[in-house]
Amino acid sequence: MGYHTYQHSPQACVIEGMSSPSSSSSSAKNPDGLICYEDAIKYWTSVEPSVNGVLGGYGESTSVPKADIVGSLTFVRRLRNRFSNEPGKIKYGLDLGAGIGRVTKNFMHTVCDKVDLLEPVKPFVEKMKIELQPLMKQGKIGEILEISMQDWVPEEPGRYYLIWCQWCCGQLPDADFLKWMDNCRLALQKGGMMVVKENNATGTENNDIYDPVDSSKTRTDANFRALFRKAGWKILSTTRQRGMPPELYPIRMYALQPMEEEEEVEYE
Repeated sequence: MGYHTYQHSPQACVIEGMSSPSSSSSSAKNPDGLICYEDAIKYWTSVEPSVNGVLGGYGESTSVPKADIVGSLTFVRRLRNRFSNEPGKIKYGLDLGAGIGRVTKNFMHTVCDKVDLLEPVKPFVEKMKIELQPLMKQGKIGEILEISMQDWVPEEPGRYYLIWCQWCCGQLPDADFLKWMDNCRLALQKGGMMVVKENNATGTENNDIYDPVDSSKTRTDANFRALFRKAGWKILSTTRQRGMPPELYPIRMYALQPMEEEEEVEYE
């Protein structure tokens, strides 16, 4: 997972937030005012650019990386008849918050003809370029955009067949999240699909949880659904990621497409 960027500003979304609830996390009705992009970039720049680093210590010696990739691939393959590529167009994917390129390297290149990656953290981008060398030689890698999600504006409308965003939406407060989803709508091909894969906060108060370690928040499932609806996206399918250690937050995948005008959708 990770992020890619065209360095428009020192701000960026945080990379793979593979984490458990920390002792310093706090529940609040709206922790958006606590999120600081500069603090997030500073934290992730200090993290080792490795699978273990971007996954918060759940590296290749654990079951997490493999379970994550298998879950993602299974989810997309199950939906292959629910989204489509425009005739004559390359099946371009976009890996948002790509980190060191782990998701593209192990999964996205198998379901897309070519993948663009967006990542704001410089050490991660440098490692990504090394990790993805074999795929670059095969022509499977498009652009590497060193820019933050909130600063990204798609240059080519309708470019992407599949947009994948994993463990980085928590870096965006709700207002920026909604603007970002508008940009994703612009970037997506007609008939294409976006997948958001994120941790879900749990608890009786249905509050998002702020984590000062990386200056991010973990949204509840209900709040994600409300934001998708507000942004004008429908949920094609959603499922929980299986096979993760019990101490981690629940992880959910949401397959999304833009709603048609005045479309009413029953969410799964």
